[in-house]
Amino acid sequence: MRFNILFFAGFMLFVPAVSGAATCSRANLTRCLDSACALNIGSNPAARCQYCGTSAAGVPDSTMRNVSVGGITRYNISARELRNAPTDAGARYAWATRKCLAILPDCTADDVTETYDTLIEQSCRAAGVNAQMESIRKNMVQTKSATVCQSTINACMTNDNKCGANYVNCGVDSDFDKFFSTCGIDALGCDEHLSTVRKKLIDDREQIKKRAADALSGIVKSYQDTRNSKLKSTRTGCDSGTLRDNCIKTVCSRNMANKCDAEHPDETAMATQLCKFYDTACATLK
Repeated sequence: MRFNILFFAGFMLFVPAVSGAATCSRANLTRCLDSACALNIGSNPAARCQYCGTSAAGVPDSTMRNVSVGGITRYNISARELRNAPTDAGARYAWATRKCLAILPDCTADDVTETYDTLIEQSCRAAGVNAQMESIRKNMVQTKSATVCQSTINACMTNDNKCGANYVNCGVDSDFDKFFSTCGIDALGCDEHLSTVRKKLIDDREQIKKRAADALSGIVKSYQDTRNSKLKSTRTGCDSGTLRDNCIKTVCSRNMANKCDAEHPDETAMATQLCKFYDTACATLK
């Protein structure tokens, strides 16, 4: 059984701390991970290594695989979910990590690494296996190319249940960091590219935000230009008197029986009076 660990010790070094963020309870995190990785730990000190370390430690006793570790059950992965847990040790560790980070949202992949790697190493020594997590990852995880990692993590980040296609769900840095943590965990073999991939995704997000801001500015400017153009045209019409004259012509044409001809000056006077509001409106523009 090949060891496939899906999260990496240095991953969260590239994620900035969020000011005021809640503190992870590492005791509860350990309880949660133990519910998947330390079954029957009381009688089998090698359990953590066998379940979530390396196949070199051997296979857990099949008759004991469903024995619960007990503890505070609200922090445990349920027995029903455990039935679908991967059998590969590394894949199980990554699976358990995803489950526990969902149960304990204040915790990160970095907390998992710092809290649980040492426990797995101790368990491996109990099994007679000298397993250092860092060297195991380096030697046994197949490293993927930067291009593949970029594509894989980008597809994960732009999923509708993460940041979304236009990073609409990641306007806040803490949301971006949370989703990147999850996507980084799933990106097997991409640990050495995480810093580069993260920087590229941040650049992409900033470009999208800039394009959105530019588009908004363009819309605002268009309205301003249209308004200024109309205002300029109105002022010109006011200064020349054409706005009032056109109003009088329109009233005469549409509302006066004799179209304000020379023989009916009373119609012209009435039309002029009706269009007098132009004089008032134009006075406010001066």
